[in-house]
Amino acid sequence: MRSAPSDGLGLTTVLVLAFDTATPAVTAALHDGTRVLAESTTVDARRHGELLVPAIERVTGEAGVALADVTVIAVGAGPGPYTGLRVGLVTAQALATTLGVPAYGVCTLDALAYGSGLAGPFLAATDARRKEVFWAHYADARTRLSGPAVDKPQDLPADLPVVGAGGRMYAEVVGASRQADAPDLPSAGALAALAVEQLAQPDVAEVVASGTHPVLSLPRPIYLRRPDAQVPAAPKKVTR
Repeated sequence: MRSAPSDGLGLTTVLVLAFDTATPAVTAALHDGTRVLAESTTVDARRHGELLVPAIERVTGEAGVALADVTVIAVGAGPGPYTGLRVGLVTAQALATTLGVPAYGVCTLDALAYGSGLAGPFLAATDARRKEVFWAHYADARTRLSGPAVDKPQDLPADLPVVGAGGRMYAEVVGASRQADAPDLPSAGALAALAVEQLAQPDVAEVVASGTHPVLSLPRPIYLRRPDAQVPAAPKKVTR
């Protein structure tokens, strides 16, 4: 792995490239360890593969940095629909290998929760299709208490505010009064900022590799159910 660049004063600089394709939002951002330098989000549930690389090119161009300057990659690990989620994770793994930098996964619901800025208990929920939602329970914007899980919207825990499109699209079931004033979809800027906070912790790479870090993970998908595609069954024998 290559060393992170220096700012000329002997201090190591951080440049986090973050992106997420686990929801209809194709979102990418660059964070320098202090602030978001550039961010791009396009909502299109059918074009993740077409939109992600241009989004990455857009944020690096707007920030005036080269892709080779990136020191860490943070990617939304889901849960989410299989095809879209796979686009982001494969791209993260490919870029990490090419650039020689670490890549970390972040639960997409954690990024959504962090972007809400809420201080009290709440639920974060995204669309899981099949009339279900992916959801998790949070003590505050930084602390997940349980989940992620997938359930029918009517089975969500009651009496807590809900952030995210998963709650809003089923507001008649979940309750319109429970919809929090927060973004419906995760942003890469929030994902990057959350990752930067976690990267400041000691021995972060070792903790992530052990699978015990509360936020960061290896860049692997969070699948809560099997994909729609199924292996064809063996053909039936024809008897005469």
